This record gives sequence, C-alpha cells and structure tokens, in this order.
Amino acid sequence: MPIETLERVQPSPRTVQKHYPNYKVIVLNDDFNTFEHVAKTLMKYIPGMTETRAWELTNQVHYEGLAIVWVGPQEQAELYHAQLKRADLTMAPLEPA
Repeated sequence: MPIETLERVQPSPRTVQKHYPNYKVIVLNDDFNTFEHVAKTLMKYIPGMTETRAWELTNQVHYEGLAIVWVGPQEQAELYHAQLKRADLTMAPLEPA
C-alpha cells in the first residue's frame, strides 16, 4: 500500500502595493516676467488650467513669492517643470508633495 505524504504549503509573501509619491511644481516670483507671460505660460503647459486659475496663481506668485501650480506623478511633474522653465519662468526644484 503506497504511503501518501502531505506537503506543507507555505503561504506566499504578501505583495504590498505602494503608491508613487506626488511632486509639486512650484513657480517663483522674479523681477523680469510679466503677469501676462506667467498666466499665459501656465495656461499653455498645465493641463486643465483655466484663465481664472492662471491669474490667481500669477497673483499668488507675485504677492507671496511662489505658487504651487500643479501636483501629481513625478514623470508628469518633471515634464511640466521643464516646459515652464524653458518658457523662462523661475522655478523651484521639484519636491515631494
């Protein structure tokens, strides 16, 4: 009579999903960009940016010294940061949100 052996099955390790951190795109105040240039640049490069919101952020940059203009995944943040910088806006380094 054959003898059956039971094999003990080890539970598989749990996979823990971690979310990628979001990053902030921050525009800084400067003495050479006009209000109009900042607002138009934000509308051109930041998805979903309305004219009203662009002017609110432009005023925040002027009166408070900076504004967080977009928050999201790192790869997109890097793209928007580079586009705004290429348009001569003064940018803070990307930082985790």
